[in-house]
Amino acid sequence: MSAIEKKEFWFIVGSQHLYGEEALAEVKAHAQTMTDALNESGVLPYPVILQDLAVNTDKITNIMKEVNYRDEVAGVITWMHTFSPAKMWIRGTKLLQKPLLHLATQFNESIPWESIDMDFMNLNQSAHGDREYGFINARLNKKNKVVVGHWERAEVQKQIAEWMDVAVAYNESFNIKVARFGDNMRHVGVTEGDKVEAQIQFGWTVDYFGIGDLVQYVDAVKDGEVDALFEEYAGLYEFDYGTYRKENWEASVKVQAKYEIAIKRFLDEGGYNAFTTNFEDLYGMKQLPGLAVQRLMAQEYGFAAEGDWKTAALDRLLKVMSHNQSTGFMEDYTYELAAGQEAILQSHMLEVDPTLASNKPKIVVSPLGIGDREDPARLVFDGKAGDGVVVSMADFGTHYKLLINEVAAFEPTIPAPKLPVARILWEVKPNFHDGVKAWIENGGGHHTVVSLNLTTDQMIAYATLVDLEYVVIK
Repeated sequence: MSAIEKKEFWFIVGSQHLYGEEALAEVKAHAQTMTDALNESGVLPYPVILQDLAVNTDKITNIMKEVNYRDEVAGVITWMHTFSPAKMWIRGTKLLQKPLLHLATQFNESIPWESIDMDFMNLNQSAHGDREYGFINARLNKKNKVVVGHWERAEVQKQIAEWMDVAVAYNESFNIKVARFGDNMRHVGVTEGDKVEAQIQFGWTVDYFGIGDLVQYVDAVKDGEVDALFEEYAGLYEFDYGTYRKENWEASVKVQAKYEIAIKRFLDEGGYNAFTTNFEDLYGMKQLPGLAVQRLMAQEYGFAAEGDWKTAALDRLLKVMSHNQSTGFMEDYTYELAAGQEAILQSHMLEVDPTLASNKPKIVVSPLGIGDREDPARLVFDGKAGDGVVVSMADFGTHYKLLINEVAAFEPTIPAPKLPVARILWEVKPNFHDGVKAWIENGGGHHTVVSLNLTTDQMIAYATLVDLEYVVIK
C-alpha cells in the first residue's frame, strides 16, 4: 500500500459543556453513527476517523497540532452538532496547516414536530453553530470548503469524496519532485517558469539532469530485464509490425523497454515522481523515449515533453487527485472546423497517456521527423469519451495562473490509418468559438493536463488552497 493510499481524515465535532455530560454523550453517539455510516457508504475514498469532542480551546488546539504532525492525516472535517462558541476555535484553526472542510449538516434529517421541545432545540443547534463557526473561518481567511446538506444524501457524500481527493493532492503537492532530462525546448515561451516561486507556492521541487546521467542508467540495464518486460508488453498490447521486419521491429521496441526500466530506476532512486524529456537533447540516446514514457505515465508518474516541468508537476498532481484515472499530459494539435462539428485534435509526437485509451493499445514503430534518431516505438489508441476538464499552468512573471476549460471528449469515428500516434478529440465549452478565444486571450498554453475524472470545482478548490489565480472557461 502506498503512502497516498494510507491517508485518512479526522472528524472533529463541535460542542460545549453548557448542556451537561448527558447531552455530550448523545453528541458523541450521533458523531459515531455518522462516522460509521460514512465509512461504510463506499463513497469516500479515504477513511474518516472520529476524534474527541471539541468542547474547549485546549482540546481543539491539541487536536489541530496533532493533525499537522501526523503525515497520514490529509485534512480535517468539522461539524457543529450544537452551538460551539467560535472564539475557542481561533488558536487551533490558525495553527492548522492542512485542508479544512466544514460539513454544514445535522444528525436528524427532518424536524420532529410531534416531539420537539427545548431540550431538542438546545442539543441540535447545527444551524446556530454553523453561523458562528463559519464567521470565524471567514474572519481568519481560512479558505476552507463548505459542504451543505444532510450527511446521508449521496450528493453530500460525493462532495466530501471529491474534496478528499483535492486535499490529498494538496498534501502530495509538497512531495512532487520533477527530474528534467535536458533543458526545455529552445525558443518556446510557455515551458519557461520560475522554479523557486513554484516551490514556495506549490511545493514542487524541480531538478535538472544532463542526458548523460540517464544514459548511464540505460547502459546498466541487463538484457534479461528487457526480455522480461517485452514479454509483459506482449500480454498487454497488440503488436503492429507494419512494414518492418519482425526482428527490426522488436529491436526498436526493446530500446523503449530499456528506457522504461532505466527511467523508472532513476526516478525511484532519486525520489522523483514526475519528469520531462526534450527531443532537442538526446545525446547518447538511440530514440526519443515514447512507449517508455507512456508506460510510466500509466504507472502514475507525471510527465510533460520539451522540458515543460510545470505541466509535468501538474500532471502528477492531477494523477494523485484522480487516482490516475483517465488523466494525462496533452497537447493541442489541429482543429476540426466543419460547421457543427468543431473540435480539437489532441495528441503528441509519441507521449499520449494510455489511461485515456478507449480501446486496446497497439505498439507501432514509425519514423519521427524530429530529433534525428532511430524510429521509436509508441502506443497508438483512440481516446475515451466523457466530460472533463483541461488545465494549463501559466507563469506571467508576476504570478502563476491556472486556466481551466470544461471539455466534452468523444471517441473518433473516422479511421486515421496513416496517423502513427494516439489521438484524443474533444469539444470545448461553452462552444468552440468562445472557448478557444477565451483560452488564447487568457494565455493558456498548448501543453495541458486533461482529466475525465475531475471537475472544475476540484480545480478551484486546489487553486484556492494555494492562493493561485484561476480562470474558468465553461
